[in-house]
Amino acid sequence: MQTIQAKRQRISLWLLELGDVCNGANELIVTVLAAVAQHERGLISERIKDEKANLRRSNKHQGGGRPFGWKFGQVNGHGRARELIPDPDEQQAIADIIAMRSEGKSLMYIRDVMRARGHRISHNLVANTCARNAAAGECGT
Repeated sequence: MQTIQAKRQRISLWLLELGDVCNGANELIVTVLAAVAQHERGLISERIKDEKANLRRSNKHQGGGRPFGWKFGQVNGHGRARELIPDPDEQQAIADIIAMRSEGKSLMYIRDVMRARGHRISHNLVANTCARNAAAGECGT
């Protein structure tokens, strides 16, 4: 499929030893190189998934913004991965969000209550918090 797209876009590979002759040998080499590239993409994906799983297991930040309910610890080890430390105030807010949602309160209502308490959150954060805890049966729908 990728070879067909490359031909449509008139992308070609010049092998100095073989020239621009379109024959079976050239197509074989291109096919093998494409297979090696695809395999390498798969290996990169596996390495990234493994590293993210290791970071999750060791309770370290995986990138992006600071997750609600946690604060950053010191950088430790190699790279910039930082340990996530529970923020007591925000952990209490998460417990309150779950309790209010279990009582049937709306996402917007919960958001407004949390904002009045000084937490800068959105209704999407409330929904995501409930979704994460729904599997454990802690949050109503």
